[in-house]
Amino acid sequence: MGAADLLLHERQSLILSRLKSEGRVIAAAIAQELAISEDTIRRDLREMAAAGLCKRVYGGALPADSDVTSLTERLAVKPERKDVLARATVPLFEPGMTIFIDAGSTNLAIARALSPVTRLTVITNSPNVASALIDRQEIDTIMLGGKLDHRTGAVIGARAIAETASFRPDICVLGSCGFEAESGISASDFDEAEFKRAIAQRSRAIVAAITNEKLGAAAPFEVVPVGENDRLVLEHDADAGYVGKLVGRGIPIIKADPLPS
Repeated sequence: MGAADLLLHERQSLILSRLKSEGRVIAAAIAQELAISEDTIRRDLREMAAAGLCKRVYGGALPADSDVTSLTERLAVKPERKDVLARATVPLFEPGMTIFIDAGSTNLAIARALSPVTRLTVITNSPNVASALIDRQEIDTIMLGGKLDHRTGAVIGARAIAETASFRPDICVLGSCGFEAESGISASDFDEAEFKRAIAQRSRAIVAAITNEKLGAAAPFEVVPVGENDRLVLEHDADAGYVGKLVGRGIPIIKADPLPS
């Protein structure tokens, strides 16, 4: 094996190690660390994706097994991280607010973490979120109607979109398949993106709690950008360089506490 081949092997081994430990890699960060061009890292990622070793996304890569096909499976993925994000999110809700809570495993954790003394109106397209609030007498829960999409665990069709016209939430808690500084929240499904966009446009502010692997990784369908009136809730160890980029764009950031030891 020549020196160039050995270097390639070492780079790809490092990338695989980072995917396993951090849940994603950012091409620019790896390139800077190794003092090589981003084009070289992108070429490595293309080759690794073709070999089934990773999944390419905008700006980097995710683990090859990052496509979780059902909400039940997503609920089982690192629930402790989502619980910490949820606890950092709920102080944003004030008594008397009307809040939309989107489907998704992190948003379900947010619904479960709602303070037992805060009176709220919660609108949702998620049967799981509605079920989590079924015994909460101090919360008025409104469930949007329509056909359930089993993959997303949400109602996202034409009827649900039409029903969003009846509401003007104070806060829209959106689920995300990816988040990129310039384009904002994105989704993996066209119909899901269309629904999210409809309710977001009716809302006064957007809140998104985002796990590290989604930060800087854009899904195929853009939903909405995030601005200075909105909030991003990030994990305590979110990439500092990327967080700085978000702050530079005027996006308010809330950092969750570290995971309990």
